[in-house]
Amino acid sequence: MNILTFDIETIPDVASGRRLYNLDGLSDKEVAEVMLSRRRQETDGASDFIRLHLHKVVAISVLLSTNEEIKVWSLGDIDSDEAEIVKRFFEGIERYTPRIVSWNGRGFDLPVLHYRALLHGVQAARYWETGDDDQSFRWNNYLSRYHNRHTDLMDIVAGYEFRAVAPLDQIAVMLGFPGKLGMSGDRVWDTYLAGDIESIRNYCETDVLNTYLVYLRFDLMRGNLTKADYDSECDRVRAMLEVDSKPYLLEFLQAWQATSP
Repeated sequence: MNILTFDIETIPDVASGRRLYNLDGLSDKEVAEVMLSRRRQETDGASDFIRLHLHKVVAISVLLSTNEEIKVWSLGDIDSDEAEIVKRFFEGIERYTPRIVSWNGRGFDLPVLHYRALLHGVQAARYWETGDDDQSFRWNNYLSRYHNRHTDLMDIVAGYEFRAVAPLDQIAVMLGFPGKLGMSGDRVWDTYLAGDIESIRNYCETDVLNTYLVYLRFDLMRGNLTKADYDSECDRVRAMLEVDSKPYLLEFLQAWQATSP
């Protein structure tokens, strides 16, 4: 089975903010501040997390596991625009028909990707299939909360109970995985403004690695992997990180080796 673990990083969609709130003449940073302020007003100060349709995707990272190989990378390159990386994500689903795995993908990543695909006119027939053209999708598709073509680990492990959800970072560290290494989602906007897209992409890839390792433990828990299978797959991830030898991946590997129980 092809397994595609994914994560996205986003910033405020300042272009839409300008149109919606008539903010011509303001800088990107100023427009974002207005958007955050309006969100605080909408929530009576409880949150400035903007609505999902006003998030712009700046990075999508994936880990693809097949029988032949395992690899992690960010879609497109540093100069790729949003339309290109969103298109590549859905093209991957079209090509591999993988099980996609996320942490809070149902509540955040996929709805954001829906809105951005809608904005850019990205076609994704395989992703939206529900059984009309392929009967195998009738009882197992990407859209249903209780189907496993999309496995949202946060949702499933919490028993579909919102009060039981937990942050990926804490679960990863609890299980002996590295968790976040010096970067977090709330720093993405400032990092983007500083022009450091590479750091955002690298951070996103480490989140994907944490998610995949949690997924392996989940598969062990539910009996889909034996202990020997689980250990073998973890070894395969370690070998991939060593061969890739990018500094941030080697840092992840070293942190994993240091924190493993």
